[in-house]
Amino acid sequence: MSVARLKQAAKESVSGLPREFWWLWTSTLVNRLGGFVATFLAMYLTVDRGYSPMFAGLVGALHGLGGAVSAVVSGVLTDRLGRRPTLLVSQVSTAVTVAVLGFVQDPVAIAVVTCLVGMTSNASRPAVQAMIADIVRPEDRVRAFALNYWAINLGFAVSAAAAGLIASHGYLTLFLGDAGMTLLCAVIVFAKVPESRPERGVAPTGGTGVAVEEPEAGLGSVLRDRRFMAVVGLSYLVATLIQQAFVALPVAMGAEGLSSTDYGIAIATNGALIVAVQIPVTRFLEHRDPAPLLIASALLTGGGFGLTAFAGSVGMYTVAVTVWTLGEIINSPTQMGLVARLSPTHARGRYQGMYTLSWSLASLTAPLVGGAVMDRFGADALWASSAVVGLVAAGGYAALGRAMRSRPEAGGSGGEGSGSGVGVGDGAGAEVGAGAEMGSGAEMGSGAEVGAGTEGEIGAGDGAGAVGAAAGGRAAGASEGGARAVGAGPVAG
Repeated sequence: MSVARLKQAAKESVSGLPREFWWLWTSTLVNRLGGFVATFLAMYLTVDRGYSPMFAGLVGALHGLGGAVSAVVSGVLTDRLGRRPTLLVSQVSTAVTVAVLGFVQDPVAIAVVTCLVGMTSNASRPAVQAMIADIVRPEDRVRAFALNYWAINLGFAVSAAAAGLIASHGYLTLFLGDAGMTLLCAVIVFAKVPESRPERGVAPTGGTGVAVEEPEAGLGSVLRDRRFMAVVGLSYLVATLIQQAFVALPVAMGAEGLSSTDYGIAIATNGALIVAVQIPVTRFLEHRDPAPLLIASALLTGGGFGLTAFAGSVGMYTVAVTVWTLGEIINSPTQMGLVARLSPTHARGRYQGMYTLSWSLASLTAPLVGGAVMDRFGADALWASSAVVGLVAAGGYAALGRAMRSRPEAGGSGGEGSGSGVGVGDGAGAEVGAGAEMGSGAEMGSGAEVGAGTEGEIGAGDGAGAVGAAAGGRAAGASEGGARAVGAGPVAG
């Protein structure tokens, strides 16, 4: 490809997105550039403080537990208080708790403060994801979330390299540097990112101009949304696989006689591939049916970890990492786009919070499950079961796709639609509103759903059901989700 074509491709990848998105993107990058503590916390506790690996593992689990709790709570706050206030409170409180963690000495205090760090840092993710869904056009959301995910991984790659150098001057510098960068992130949001929460009660019925109040959506209605919760469950399965790369994989490589440097070389392939190919691949993924993409991503992820059973050298481990990383690259923007598509406008925070919870729970349970399987049955059994989990997830995505296409139900508190014509609530209610347009394509949803409004925004028929209008694919994507908990990998969410 010529330089001119590369420049044109880069321009097309970043063009057409609102200024507010780029300020939010900048804040994400700054946040991840300063994400030192979570990456090096285990080493800090065992090497600098002299605590046991068991204690470091417990602290890491508490970090994940805090994140799981805050995922749901911050989702509710995102809808009730607003995206911007939730984001600012999260970032400022993260800066404070990270700084405090650098000074506490008592093991109980370390454990408690680390749990608070997990809560405060994870609280920003539903707000970021909901804000991106608010401010970016439906047809551009896959690309927007992919760009945000790319910033997360770029920031992580740079911060991981820089953290090693900073830690040589003392771990306190690491903690304070992380706190300072998080505060800078809050300043960017405060100065440049306006509130984006949509007002309830202003969604007009198609063509009539009459505003119809959208129904209240609490956590109970989210949990009763069967199709959305199926996505959350499948997300959890895929997330538990990816988390093994940062828990079981280094243990398995060490048992094979390979060094930490060898593991670093193999796992670096993950970040390098995401930074190198996420944007070009996303251009291919845009506006495509998400069902086969998610099936392929589950097969690649499970298959990649399954290949690890046959690895005995750095080269073969790198090949396995490459395979499951391709699955991650496909899964992240596609699945998070589906989450945004299924989310009612006025309940985006709650839906994004529940989706984030799937990754938080995976970061909490994957180390426990992976360690237990390896202790009792051996590493090969873990990798073989990972391949099976990938197959199960692929089957789940296939069944979900068929259900969305074949059984549209009326009357859910529907989410938005796009070119794929998806509309869901408790069932995927595709309603006819006045002046409705036909959704194009046969993507995940019904092949040609009827909906009201433009750009897939919610149209209200008799029951404020789901709509699928306008053209173009859409997705909700990874928000900050890349913060790495102790003994865990990137959290996508």
